[in-house]
Amino acid sequence: MIFLLILSFTISAKDTPDDAGGSITINVYNIPEGTEQIELYRLTKGDTLFEEVGLIPIFKGELDDATVTDGVLYLYKATALTPDTVYVAEIKEFASSSPEWFNKSRTSVLLFIALFWVVILVYIQLAKKNPEGLFIRKLPPLEAMDEAVGRATEMGKPVLYVPGIEYITDAGTLASITILAKVGRKVAEYETRIINPHFDPIVMTTAQETLKNAFSEAGRPDAFNKDDVFYLTSEQFGFAAGVDGIMLRERPGAIFLQGYFYAESLILAETGYSIGAIQIAGTNATTQLPFFVAACDYVLLGEEMFAASAYISKEPRLLGSIKGSDLAKSVLLVLIGVGVIFGTFAAIKNVAGNPVYMEIFDRILEFLARTAE
Repeated sequence: MIFLLILSFTISAKDTPDDAGGSITINVYNIPEGTEQIELYRLTKGDTLFEEVGLIPIFKGELDDATVTDGVLYLYKATALTPDTVYVAEIKEFASSSPEWFNKSRTSVLLFIALFWVVILVYIQLAKKNPEGLFIRKLPPLEAMDEAVGRATEMGKPVLYVPGIEYITDAGTLASITILAKVGRKVAEYETRIINPHFDPIVMTTAQETLKNAFSEAGRPDAFNKDDVFYLTSEQFGFAAGVDGIMLRERPGAIFLQGYFYAESLILAETGYSIGAIQIAGTNATTQLPFFVAACDYVLLGEEMFAASAYISKEPRLLGSIKGSDLAKSVLLVLIGVGVIFGTFAAIKNVAGNPVYMEIFDRILEFLARTAE
């Protein structure tokens, strides 16, 4: 074989743009005709021998070396192998990698997030001025809560409220506390006992204060029994067994299962069904929804819990977040629909060669590419 260093076959190396570092992009140009493979070699500054990095795809002429260390200088060379010749290209300057502060290819995502937050802030301000002006559809489980408490009162039985087995930092637990306030006001109004067992002591303390305020708002602060809000255990199935025992002993007329649940969801819901209680469940744990749907009378599905808490509290930040996220979802659905339409046009072009549709499609893509730049 003859080894040649020719000017036509060249190589370049640069820090990979818009990345988190640890990568150098190597490009080769003027690949000789008949090249079977292109081998890439790397020399670390301070060393004397090149080490093989890998093969550069011939059809692409580019390779990202993701095995480098940020700040370390490297020298690269490539060899193009043909049946009778080896062509060598080597760069003269060292290259190094470094992380970028901003990924410019994600500019559109940044713009969408900024727009999303602006919309939420606008809705929050609107909610502060007129909370009743932001319409949120009343959900059937919310309407059934008064009925459930009324039924328990008529039967002379208590109400059982279980706020899930997550901690106070969970969004579902926070929504459950808001719903607990509504149920607390209603049981205070009807002079009905409410039993509220807990998995976490911090959630228990929060629930105690919430119910205490609810009874005060209903004009019956003396009716609140602090001992009915208690810590049970932080062991999952121990908690489930304890709540089941309460159900069988107290025979509540209404059971509220509101919060984040795991495998104990069906155990609790089945026991509640067996004693004939009306059950209203709600959880943001989507894997547990089928069990609640099967065993409970009413269910708040996923994000309906958050909508319910916003509807009950009329808190401007909650109302604004719900309305803003709904608008963002609507925009995303429209964009997805547009993408499906133009994806169909692309298929028409590839299969039937329709130039009119794809000319429109190509122009829109060019416009979006210019905007991203």
